[in-house]
Amino acid sequence: MVKNTNNLGILHYPKLDSILMVEKSIQDSEDYPTRMELWKSLPKQMQYQTFKLILEYLETSNKIMFKDDKIIWIFANNEKLNRLIQGAVRV
Repeated sequence: MVKNTNNLGILHYPKLDSILMVEKSIQDSEDYPTRMELWKSLPKQMQYQTFKLILEYLETSNKIMFKDDKIIWIFANNEKLNRLIQGAVRV
């Protein structure tokens, strides 16, 4: 969940398609991008303030982490893993 940003002057919040675009760009990246590299590589431009808010949300929801200014996707969304989990026997 994104921190309460009412007092930070947020003009608007990101739309779902923008969040999904950033997620896909991180996942499809061949290397771990920096914030600026990722922002410049997005298919469509967005305000940097909105971009930073998306990254904050992704970090808070444990989908990404930052290490040495690099963005690393850590969320388990592997299709093979999901099939194994669904077919697993609960103990």
